[in-house]
Amino acid sequence: MKDYQIFTDATADLDEELIKGLPEVKILPMEILLDNKAYVYGPEGNIDHQTFYSLLNTKVDVKTSSISPDTYMNSFEAALKEGKDILYICFTSGLSGTYNTASFICRDLKDQYPDSKIYCIDSLCASLGEAFFVYEALKRQKEGYTIDELYEWCSYSRRNVAHWFTLDNFDYLIKGGRISPAVAAIGSALQIKPLLSVDEEGKLYVAGKLRGRKSSIVALLKKIDSDWKQDIDKKIVVGHGNCPEEAQEMKEKILARHPEADVSIMSIGPVIGCHTGPSILAVLYYQ
Repeated sequence: MKDYQIFTDATADLDEELIKGLPEVKILPMEILLDNKAYVYGPEGNIDHQTFYSLLNTKVDVKTSSISPDTYMNSFEAALKEGKDILYICFTSGLSGTYNTASFICRDLKDQYPDSKIYCIDSLCASLGEAFFVYEALKRQKEGYTIDELYEWCSYSRRNVAHWFTLDNFDYLIKGGRISPAVAAIGSALQIKPLLSVDEEGKLYVAGKLRGRKSSIVALLKKIDSDWKQDIDKKIVVGHGNCPEEAQEMKEKILARHPEADVSIMSIGPVIGCHTGPSILAVLYYQ
């Protein structure tokens, strides 16, 4: 059986501790623009989470850039030349054009390497949801799934990753065009905290509006209570932008309700953080 390499992109915010003991995954870096100054986020990059949120608090203008065709071509072709097949788990097409670029490159490479298998999966996930999905895929690679079996599993299971998160304010949703300034002004006046998720097309949407941060946190816990399929995986990821104390409190609350859970705390990076801000608090799990 031919060996294969799993790729993903820096959007996934993969934590080394999460994938410890699993097969190697290649992470493609992404470019972040802060006041038009370019930074590289990912392997061998020059910006980390702490630096990003420190700069974000200074109200810099933030933009993200898709992975270049050359980066895809060079990274994928290196694996193909080693005799490996490729499975790329990509940032959701619902929030980025990344998948379209990657698919184009994969089609080109298939013509050049007709005897190789090259799969590009639209994860329909972002940030730690994508990380959770990659983690599940790596576990199955370790269990011995062939690349065809894993591609089929990914295609079927990508909608089973639950993404639920809340924000302390609407500021960054306004910048991203997710809500209007008028709606945000009313929400802020009433201390409304948005509850957000990702739909079946991988697009961000506001699922609810709750009074106060405590209410939104309770809503996250109730989502776990009702939807979490612990018989499939006991892993729950708590994600945060720049609020580690709240993330720790969320972990403790989850374990109080579900002591059997395997809970990890991970930081949400610049690619999604620039659209949500530092107050994001999230829970990711298998549903």
